[in-house]
Amino acid sequence: MAAATQMLPFASDRHHAAHEFLVIEADLLDQRRYEEWLDMLTEDIVYRMPVRVTKSSSLEGSVLDGMDHFNEDRYSLRRRVERFATEHAWTEDPPSRTRHFVSNVRCYPGEGDDETVVKSHLLLFRSRLDVRPPDFVVGERTDVLRLVDGRLLLARRDFLVDESVLRTQNLAVFV
Repeated sequence: MAAATQMLPFASDRHHAAHEFLVIEADLLDQRRYEEWLDMLTEDIVYRMPVRVTKSSSLEGSVLDGMDHFNEDRYSLRRRVERFATEHAWTEDPPSRTRHFVSNVRCYPGEGDDETVVKSHLLLFRSRLDVRPPDFVVGERTDVLRLVDGRLLLARRDFLVDESVLRTQNLAVFV
């Protein structure tokens, strides 16, 4: 992913389209409309969450290269969605109740005219059963949105969580 330096204006059409994409995506995920969500992804999607460590002096170097909580492609994401529809999705039985709060959306030019790099903050609320406290997962997403046949699609997502130790039972939900 190219280094983004010049932020696009908030009033630009590209910013509005990217922000709308993120709001619609969050709503689909919260409603568990995963088939529709998969239609918002490119065929070559890269969907990952790198492992983060705590360093004493700075945040620089806090991401471990080559280590991810998940690193998925379209095939593995599709398989996860298909599994949710079976009796074998134990991590989501009963289903999680989620809310994706997306904020601080900033857009930058991508590698080509058809791509926009979008940075946003995510607060994910997740409730399961009635016996556990809810989970909160917070971090920054760096997305690449690509214009394909007149539609914006998610081509890449890197979710950098703010915590080094995740306090959730599993990562069965989508970020």
